[in-house]
Amino acid sequence: MNSLRSAPTLDEVAQTAGVSRSTASRAINGGLRVSPEAQAAVDAAVAQLGYTPNRAARSLVTRRTDSIALVVPEPDERILTDPFLAGTMRGVSAALGGTDLQLVLLFARPDEQPGRIVRYLSSGHVDGAIVASHHRDDELEEALLAARLPAVFVGRPFRPTPDLLYVDVDNVEGGRLAARRLVEAGRKRIATIAGPQDMTAGVDRLTGWREVLQGAGLPDDAVEIGDFAVAGGAVAMERILATHPDVDGLFVASDLMAEGALRVLAAHGREVPRDVSVVGFDNLATAASTVPPLTTVQNPMVEMVRGATDLLLDLVGGRGDEIASHVLAPELVERDSV
Repeated sequence: MNSLRSAPTLDEVAQTAGVSRSTASRAINGGLRVSPEAQAAVDAAVAQLGYTPNRAARSLVTRRTDSIALVVPEPDERILTDPFLAGTMRGVSAALGGTDLQLVLLFARPDEQPGRIVRYLSSGHVDGAIVASHHRDDELEEALLAARLPAVFVGRPFRPTPDLLYVDVDNVEGGRLAARRLVEAGRKRIATIAGPQDMTAGVDRLTGWREVLQGAGLPDDAVEIGDFAVAGGAVAMERILATHPDVDGLFVASDLMAEGALRVLAAHGREVPRDVSVVGFDNLATAASTVPPLTTVQNPMVEMVRGATDLLLDLVGGRGDEIASHVLAPELVERDSV
């Protein structure tokens, strides 16, 4: 004899609650036109029987998928090696831990066009999206607006609107903090390894650096563009030393690029900070273990990811009337590289 009991059905819930099957379905799936008495009876029956709603059936009633997408338009290998992106993924997953929402991860395949991700987001597979590491040409802003899909960006989109909310750090002010610290240290030939200029973080950090140098009457032509990765920082540092050998100060727009730059400076016999002062950006774990430990600008990743997830949950839950994008203040973390 089989001792396993089959899972309770919706009909059993309705019978136990003393309501019709359609009323029980609406009560379980958040539908309208259910009296408080019927809702309470169905809730009690669900608890008594241990009933678990069928997700597919629920979506037919609520027109919701109970799924949230984390969209990272970067290749898999970048996500696995970049601490900021890996932390973003962990942070969103943790923030959804107290909900019934599923997390769907959407990454870019190497050399693929953005159409696959855009089609997925436009086809009703998810209730909302969090977008991280956004690039100017990945078409996500236009696709999300056209699909009218609730979305929040970790980092400012290029064309923010009331329908494209975001949480970001003030990257312009972060660039100012870094450049100001180098000026205060008495450096006169200050270079920068900027981030990708198809990302707002790269654009804004360069803008802040340039504002301070121009205000101090210092040249602002020693600029190389990197890719926020260690190898890209190393390549950019080689170029700076080749074209501006008199450099004595350096702002690097990410700690990973700064790690690469520090290795190149050491290989060329440039001692930090005696010969060249260096300031990074992000305050990742690597900043405390570089040689020397890196002075850097704090990028509040945990707060940004949590804030973006909370905003999206408010939007998906219909509580978005009074919420807005917000920008967090950066801070300079002093170590030994200046």
